[in-house]
Amino acid sequence: MTGIISCMLGNYLSITGTPRYFLPVDNYWIRANPGPTGTTGFDGGINSAILRYVNATAEDPTTNSTASNPLVETNLVPLDGAAAPGTPGVGLADVNIDLEFSFNGTMFTVNDAAWTTPTVPVLLQIMSGTLTAQDLLPSGSFYVLPPNKVIEISMPGGSAGAPHPLHLHGHTFSVVRSAGNSSYNYVNPIRRDVVNTGSDTTDSVTIRFTTDNAGPWFLHCHIDWHLDVGFAVVMAEDVDTVEGSTPSSDWSTLCPTFDALPVQTFT
Repeated sequence: MTGIISCMLGNYLSITGTPRYFLPVDNYWIRANPGPTGTTGFDGGINSAILRYVNATAEDPTTNSTASNPLVETNLVPLDGAAAPGTPGVGLADVNIDLEFSFNGTMFTVNDAAWTTPTVPVLLQIMSGTLTAQDLLPSGSFYVLPPNKVIEISMPGGSAGAPHPLHLHGHTFSVVRSAGNSSYNYVNPIRRDVVNTGSDTTDSVTIRFTTDNAGPWFLHCHIDWHLDVGFAVVMAEDVDTVEGSTPSSDWSTLCPTFDALPVQTFT
């Protein structure tokens, strides 16, 4: 059996052997072409790795690279069969947000705002009483969300550098519309914390989640240099609860512990 999986940076899949898909103890190629740029192909072992089962002989696999079983995201459903939160239908969530992505050759922007790391961490800004999107810094990069509401976020495909792996901290979300698909699934959509925005300008990837976890949650491109040049926003969820919270005694040790870590050098 040869399968093909499209896996964005930061995304992951748990592959579990079951009697239905039993694989004998052996060696298997795992091949991954880069995208959208990079050297493709598998000759000479490039873009390849070996999955070697315990007790398999230490030798190269004999499987070929002909994909015959492509994985399609819209064919995935959650194990519990749960529906997307809220009233089914486009734009029928409690809060509906449309994001637009742009690149000016230097910086990425989300709805015309480029993320820059603030001098005061966002969590501390909120805990000190800064509670509105207009006052939180960096300006334009915040969406203040009410507690216990259903949020729907739509994201376009085909922007510069697409497809982008968008990652939301603090939640798993229902993907009600996937890249490469024009239909919506509110009945049993797959749940993720990273989603592919798609390469086509007709894509409008749409996610839903419930604001049941107070905090400032980062939504960002998981391609690191895209994040570094502005591709991020913050979903500031239930800021009143965050502002009124009392940190534990461990809070005061966080910065000294971090500051005491050795400096990392990358070459």
